[in-house]
Amino acid sequence: MPTLTLVRHGQSLWNHENRFTGFVDVPLTEQGRNEARLAAKALQGMKFDVAYTSALSRAQETLDIILETLGQRIPIIRDAALNERHYGDLQGLNKADAAKEFGDQQVKLWRRSYDVPPPNGESLEMTAKRVLPFYERAIAGDLRLGKNVLVVAHGNSNRSLVMKLDKLTGEQVVGLELATGAPLIYEMSPDGQVLSKHTPMP
Repeated sequence: MPTLTLVRHGQSLWNHENRFTGFVDVPLTEQGRNEARLAAKALQGMKFDVAYTSALSRAQETLDIILETLGQRIPIIRDAALNERHYGDLQGLNKADAAKEFGDQQVKLWRRSYDVPPPNGESLEMTAKRVLPFYERAIAGDLRLGKNVLVVAHGNSNRSLVMKLDKLTGEQVVGLELATGAPLIYEMSPDGQVLSKHTPMP
């Protein structure tokens, strides 16, 4: 049976600085690179046929480290459909400073609601509306062909995928936290149903 493995990129510089990142292209920290190596360690013994990642370098570098550590050379598809949620006017702001500027409850609403976007940005619902059609168009097609697929993307793009795979509601998915560099493996049936899922430990 094919497998779908989701990994959120390792810690980025702005994760470390507690800033809203979104579409801004920031690099991994050394801890983030170590998290990518640990992700690869957890995935030892798995063979991937194809990998998908976003147009942002923190996800691409995480993927490169994982594949290099595993010693695998496979086709890689990079697409902006898998980019992190666009945080609009919040991008670049420290999260604590944003709470002071806009109010704690307002920032919490932008961060934790499903359908309320920050100014000039995307809600999680809007993010899902670009991630899920790409999943159906590309990733699900590879799974139907029996391929083992690795997706290295972002907190919110991966949450959109987990929402679909785990059949979560908008209310349920906002409470979902995905740790940086922690793989989540789904075993899939040929018709795209989830048979099982687990989180491997390094």
